[in-house]
Amino acid sequence: MRWIFLSATHLAVLAVGFALGVYLLPVITAPASLDREMLATTAESALFKTSFTRELAGSDFLHWGEGDVSVSAQSIVHQGNLAPGPDYKVYLVKDFVEDEAQFLAVKEASQVIGDVKTFDGFLLDVPAGVDVNAYTTVLVWCESFGEFITAAKYR
Repeated sequence: MRWIFLSATHLAVLAVGFALGVYLLPVITAPASLDREMLATTAESALFKTSFTRELAGSDFLHWGEGDVSVSAQSIVHQGNLAPGPDYKVYLVKDFVEDEAQFLAVKEASQVIGDVKTFDGFLLDVPAGVDVNAYTTVLVWCESFGEFITAAKYR
Protein backbone atom coordinates (compact mmCIF):
# COMPACT_ATOMS: atom_id res chain seq x y z
CA MET A 1 0.00 0.00 0.00
CA ARG A 2 2.82 2.38 0.88
CA TRP A 3 4.49 1.66 -2.49
CA ILE A 4 1.30 2.67 -4.34
CA PHE A 5 0.98 5.88 -2.33
CA LEU A 6 4.61 6.85 -2.91
CA SER A 7 4.36 6.08 -6.63
CA ALA A 8 1.18 8.14 -6.97
CA THR A 9 2.63 11.15 -5.13
CA HIS A 10 5.88 11.05 -7.11
CA LEU A 11 3.98 10.82 -10.40
CA ALA A 12 1.78 13.74 -9.34
CA VAL A 13 4.84 15.88 -8.53
CA LEU A 14 6.41 14.89 -11.86
CA ALA A 15 3.23 15.88 -13.74
CA VAL A 16 3.03 19.24 -11.94
CA GLY A 17 6.71 19.89 -12.67
CA PHE A 18 6.25 19.08 -16.35
CA ALA A 19 3.18 21.33 -16.61
CA LEU A 20 5.03 24.19 -14.93
CA GLY A 21 7.96 23.67 -17.30
CA VAL A 22 5.71 23.86 -20.37
CA TYR A 23 4.10 27.02 -19.00
CA LEU A 24 7.24 28.78 -17.75
CA LEU A 25 9.80 27.86 -20.42
CA PRO A 26 8.41 30.34 -22.99
CA VAL A 27 8.47 33.06 -20.33
CA ILE A 28 12.05 32.29 -19.31
CA THR A 29 13.33 32.10 -22.90
CA ALA A 30 11.31 35.04 -24.27
CA PRO A 31 13.38 37.83 -25.82
CA ALA A 32 13.40 41.28 -24.28
CA SER A 33 10.11 43.14 -24.50
CA LEU A 34 9.62 45.54 -27.36
CA ASP A 35 9.85 49.27 -26.69
CA ARG A 36 6.34 50.52 -25.90
CA GLU A 37 7.03 53.88 -27.52
CA MET A 38 8.09 52.17 -30.76
CA LEU A 39 4.92 50.04 -30.69
CA ALA A 40 2.77 53.14 -30.18
CA THR A 41 4.52 55.00 -33.00
CA THR A 42 4.13 52.07 -35.39
CA ALA A 43 0.45 51.68 -34.43
CA GLU A 44 -0.28 55.29 -35.43
CA SER A 45 -0.14 54.41 -39.14
CA ALA A 46 -2.73 51.63 -38.84
CA LEU A 47 -5.62 51.24 -41.25
CA PHE A 48 -7.64 49.39 -38.60
CA LYS A 49 -7.74 49.33 -34.80
CA THR A 50 -9.35 46.77 -32.53
CA SER A 51 -8.79 45.08 -29.16
CA PHE A 52 -8.15 41.61 -27.81
CA THR A 53 -10.43 40.72 -24.90
CA ARG A 54 -10.59 37.86 -22.40
CA GLU A 55 -14.36 37.60 -22.91
CA LEU A 56 -14.29 35.11 -25.81
CA ALA A 57 -15.77 31.61 -25.80
CA GLY A 58 -12.39 30.00 -26.50
CA SER A 59 -10.45 31.99 -23.91
CA ASP A 60 -9.91 30.74 -20.36
CA PHE A 61 -7.57 31.43 -17.44
CA LEU A 62 -4.58 29.88 -19.28
CA HIS A 63 -5.40 31.05 -22.84
CA TRP A 64 -6.21 34.74 -23.20
CA GLY A 65 -5.13 38.03 -24.65
CA GLU A 66 -5.99 41.65 -23.97
CA GLY A 67 -4.95 45.01 -25.33
CA ASP A 68 -5.02 47.12 -28.45
CA VAL A 69 -4.30 45.74 -31.91
CA SER A 70 -3.44 47.89 -34.93
CA VAL A 71 -3.42 46.52 -38.46
CA SER A 72 -1.75 48.24 -41.41
CA ALA A 73 -0.76 46.97 -44.84
CA GLN A 74 2.80 46.52 -43.54
CA SER A 75 2.46 45.42 -39.91
CA ILE A 76 0.33 44.17 -37.04
CA VAL A 77 1.00 45.75 -33.65
CA HIS A 78 -0.27 44.48 -30.31
CA GLN A 79 -0.02 46.69 -27.23
CA GLY A 80 -1.16 44.60 -24.30
CA ASN A 81 -0.65 41.18 -22.77
CA LEU A 82 -1.00 37.55 -23.81
CA ALA A 83 -1.04 34.52 -21.55
CA PRO A 84 2.44 32.98 -21.86
CA GLY A 85 2.75 29.83 -23.89
CA PRO A 86 4.79 28.05 -26.54
CA ASP A 87 4.65 28.39 -30.31
CA TYR A 88 2.14 31.23 -30.69
CA LYS A 89 1.30 32.28 -34.24
CA VAL A 90 -0.74 35.20 -35.51
CA TYR A 91 -3.24 34.51 -38.28
CA LEU A 92 -5.54 36.67 -40.35
CA VAL A 93 -8.98 35.10 -40.71
CA LYS A 94 -11.74 36.02 -43.18
CA ASP A 95 -14.60 35.72 -40.67
CA PHE A 96 -14.56 36.29 -36.91
CA VAL A 97 -14.03 33.14 -34.84
CA GLU A 98 -13.79 32.84 -31.07
CA ASP A 99 -12.85 29.25 -30.23
CA GLU A 100 -10.81 26.24 -31.38
CA ALA A 101 -13.54 24.49 -33.34
CA GLN A 102 -14.46 27.58 -35.33
CA PHE A 103 -10.82 28.32 -36.16
CA LEU A 104 -9.97 24.74 -37.13
CA ALA A 105 -12.87 24.87 -39.62
CA VAL A 106 -11.27 27.85 -41.42
CA LYS A 107 -7.56 27.40 -40.63
CA GLU A 108 -6.64 26.26 -44.15
CA ALA A 109 -8.14 29.45 -45.62
CA SER A 110 -6.41 31.66 -43.03
CA GLN A 111 -3.14 33.51 -43.52
CA VAL A 112 -0.30 32.97 -41.06
CA ILE A 113 1.49 36.25 -40.36
CA GLY A 114 4.27 35.19 -38.00
CA ASP A 115 5.48 33.95 -34.62
CA VAL A 116 4.85 35.69 -31.31
CA LYS A 117 7.86 35.51 -29.01
CA THR A 118 6.93 38.18 -26.42
CA PHE A 119 3.85 38.27 -24.25
CA ASP A 120 3.57 41.98 -23.50
CA GLY A 121 3.16 43.33 -26.99
CA PHE A 122 4.36 42.32 -30.44
CA LEU A 123 5.12 43.78 -33.83
CA LEU A 124 4.89 41.55 -36.88
CA ASP A 125 5.51 42.41 -40.51
CA VAL A 126 2.71 41.47 -42.87
CA PRO A 127 4.24 39.17 -45.52
CA ALA A 128 4.56 40.58 -49.04
CA GLY A 129 1.48 39.89 -51.14
CA VAL A 130 -0.92 39.63 -48.20
CA ASP A 131 -3.87 42.03 -48.43
CA VAL A 132 -5.17 42.78 -44.93
CA ASN A 133 -8.39 44.08 -46.51
CA ALA A 134 -9.20 40.51 -47.60
CA TYR A 135 -9.54 39.47 -43.93
CA THR A 136 -11.55 40.69 -40.95
CA THR A 137 -9.91 39.20 -37.87
CA VAL A 138 -6.52 38.92 -36.16
CA LEU A 139 -6.14 35.66 -34.23
CA VAL A 140 -3.46 34.27 -31.90
CA TRP A 141 -3.15 30.47 -31.93
CA CYS A 142 -0.90 28.05 -30.01
CA GLU A 143 0.35 25.77 -32.76
CA SER A 144 1.96 23.18 -30.44
CA PHE A 145 -1.17 22.41 -28.47
CA GLY A 146 -3.89 23.48 -30.93
CA GLU A 147 -5.23 26.06 -28.49
CA PHE A 148 -7.16 29.20 -29.27
CA ILE A 149 -5.64 32.16 -27.40
CA THR A 150 -7.57 35.23 -28.56
CA ALA A 151 -9.01 37.03 -31.58
CA ALA A 152 -10.18 40.49 -32.54
CA LYS A 153 -12.35 41.61 -35.45
CA TYR A 154 -10.82 44.68 -37.10
CA ARG A 155 -13.31 45.25 -39.92
